[in-house]
Amino acid sequence: MITEIAELNIQAGTSADFEAAVAKAVPLFQRAQGCHSMRLERGIEQPDSYRLVVEWATLEDHEVHFRGSADFQAWRGLVGPYFAAAPHVIHTTGVLTGF
Repeated sequence: MITEIAELNIQAGTSADFEAAVAKAVPLFQRAQGCHSMRLERGIEQPDSYRLVVEWATLEDHEVHFRGSADFQAWRGLVGPYFAAAPHVIHTTGVLTGF
């Protein structure tokens, strides 16, 4: 299992519309090969900063299967207009769980 963490900075004053667009995109992730979960988190100190956290079975499921799909293009079409900058994406894998 790998976790995609995407830092998304959006244009000021567009948070409600951006969040609605992400909600519309949930089915795109639900049907994506290897996608186990997704959630959107909003910054408290920086309310125009979000983190999209997606759990994938493999890196290939995200990088190849999803990013190469029409659903990825639909995702970008829904949320891309709100971006203030290009997303910054990293992939992680768990090494320790405390409780």
